[in-house]
Amino acid sequence: MRFMMLMIPKGYETAAPGTVPDDAKAVEAMMKYNESLQKAGVLLALDGLHPPSMGARISFSGGKPTVTDGPFAEAKEVLGGYWLIQVKSKEEAIEWATRCPAGDNEIIEVRQVQEFEEFPADVQEVVANHPEITKLDRKA
Repeated sequence: MRFMMLMIPKGYETAAPGTVPDDAKAVEAMMKYNESLQKAGVLLALDGLHPPSMGARISFSGGKPTVTDGPFAEAKEVLGGYWLIQVKSKEEAIEWATRCPAGDNEIIEVRQVQEFEEFPADVQEVVANHPEITKLDRKA
């Protein structure tokens, strides 16, 4: 089972463009945590994200795209980064999330990745008609 562990740092929704981690001790602790995920063989991917002030949102009203540059006034929680892990259960994913050396202003949301095999047969058939997409590295 694959899970996303989504880092939600409070206050990041208003962070200035170019904001990056600046606490070497916190980064060192996070790197040790990331290393433990890697050594356990559960880490598939991870990345930090620039603040919303450097991003854009595209909404689709009536099928027409509208682009809004960040920051986003209505944002209350935003992603600061993520880990993609492969574990045996939701409980194991939660256990890994609880080990993160996150600060008081950070929340981790754990969400299971939808696997192709979970989709109804007719949806699987539609997806299977696009082998250029389904051949992407998918670990189940």
